Amino acid sequence: MAHNTSLGQAAGISEEQVNVIGTDEYMESPHLNAREKAAVLWAEHVAKNTARSRDDVFEIVRKEFNEAEIIDLTLICCYFNMFNRITDSLKMPIEIQAEVDKIKTSVSLDPAKVKTYLATVVEKWPASFPAPNPD
Repeated sequence: MAHNTSLGQAAGISEEQVNVIGTDEYMESPHLNAREKAAVLWAEHVAKNTARSRDDVFEIVRKEFNEAEIIDLTLICCYFNMFNRITDSLKMPIEIQAEVDKIKTSVSLDPAKVKTYLATVVEKWPASFPAPNPD
């Protein structure tokens, strides 16, 4: 989680927000606005694979985000979820804190550029993939 925390802080998330996002009380926190709470709620349910069955959660998210934004948010959640599943399954070591701290000073995320990048990935996504080689 340390590397994600540092990336979040590089993107402008405050330490108070980081701390509350890791708790079960984030929906009541004064450190997050309604849109941020909806994003965290959606991320939680996407990660737990419960978003499909939670119409109540989707309604909260839909009040704060339009359809394109929900798709973007879902893609980002799935990307990080996939990455975490890979590193967890392969028992890849987590970065040491000193290395993670370098992210704070080396990364400055521009949300518009991240959104453009993800839109480009989706736009160029192939309609189909080749069949696996049977060999």
